[in-house]
Amino acid sequence: MAVQDAERRAHGGSCTCGDCPLGAREGHRRAVAAFLVKRDELAAGRGLPTALAHSAGASRQWVSDALTESARAVAERGREAGEAWLHTVPRHTLLAVWGAVAVIALGQAGTAIGAGWTAARTAGLLAALVVAGLLTAAARLHRARGGLLAPLIGEDNRLSTSRTVASGWVLLVVFAVLVLALQLAGASGPGRRDELIAGLELARGVGLVTVLAVVCAIAVVVRRVVTVRVLAQRLQKVRAERPRPADLLCDDSGRGSFTDVQYTLVNAVAVVFSAVRLARRPDQLPDLPWALVLLVVVSAATYFAGKYAEGGRPVVLSVVRAREAGDLDAPIRTGDDIEIRGAGFVPPGAGTPDRLARMVVRIGPVHVHVPLVPVPGGFANPSDTALTVPVPVDVEPGPVEVQVVTAAGVETNRVVVDVAD
Repeated sequence: MAVQDAERRAHGGSCTCGDCPLGAREGHRRAVAAFLVKRDELAAGRGLPTALAHSAGASRQWVSDALTESARAVAERGREAGEAWLHTVPRHTLLAVWGAVAVIALGQAGTAIGAGWTAARTAGLLAALVVAGLLTAAARLHRARGGLLAPLIGEDNRLSTSRTVASGWVLLVVFAVLVLALQLAGASGPGRRDELIAGLELARGVGLVTVLAVVCAIAVVVRRVVTVRVLAQRLQKVRAERPRPADLLCDDSGRGSFTDVQYTLVNAVAVVFSAVRLARRPDQLPDLPWALVLLVVVSAATYFAGKYAEGGRPVVLSVVRAREAGDLDAPIRTGDDIEIRGAGFVPPGAGTPDRLARMVVRIGPVHVHVPLVPVPGGFANPSDTALTVPVPVDVEPGPVEVQVVTAAGVETNRVVVDVAD
């Protein structure tokens, strides 16, 4: 017991070692498990105070408040786990970088059997060591922000597909130029030096330069487009707990995205083709066929069009009085529940309980937090297309404006309803 107490003191909830069972990751897992158990118990009607059993409205409010408090604890644990992940990921990325250097060295040694060792092989190995050293220095400089992943993480704390693709092409171009430069430094005859310099001519590298310009422009323009659309409330963005590799192929809600998948796959194939061309002809920049360049350009255009078209403002279509089975039809009065029907109330990535609990409905001058209504496996309220909230007694009878504020802070249109006296 004394040893366990010492471990608990040494490894609190903010521990960043990433492996201890009492660290941030394990704390987050336990918090999530406890929340799911609590949600399912409340959905089944267990755990309610006896004094609230006679009032459906009071019971619903108590359940919502209890789940909201528990969800905030889960979110806090999630933030701690995300920070712990950012501290551990630089080590893994550096292992991947130096593992790639080892693979290049083994490949150079294996292909040299029979063919002999050449200056190009030496230049390729030295270029790999130089690039790996630069990446290691950059990872140490940004170790608090994820190391090598720091330039690839967007403002929403997700891996950016456009930045990752552009970074892959930049690394390939830097490696190719270093290979040529190192060969030029070791060349003895003027004819060989002229041949290497000719390998950098635009006629041979125009395809590679075109692709690099397109993907870098896409990375810059997409960031600008997303920022403008978020500020104009035409796109809802919710910050993620931490970056994930799936962000390169999925949208903010975690579903596979066609535009991201095709953009990543097409460019990955093109990068592999360019690397093979460089390995076959290390004395010049990879000369990409124009058909492959056009394929990358079409993929980039598709990706940009998808980013520009995604999203949209949430909208309220109608507001009606919520009616339970057996109730009489009647006008909306204070204390009644109203159902707000529309679209886009739950932004992509905002399906977690702590985000759902941040949704607010303005009914006249009163701000009403949307109650969480649990059901086995999820929540019945709120949803992306419907919200149910009570009309507070502070609302004056007469025409009243109803407006929804989503977890992303985006406001919907206003709909006027009549509250009867």
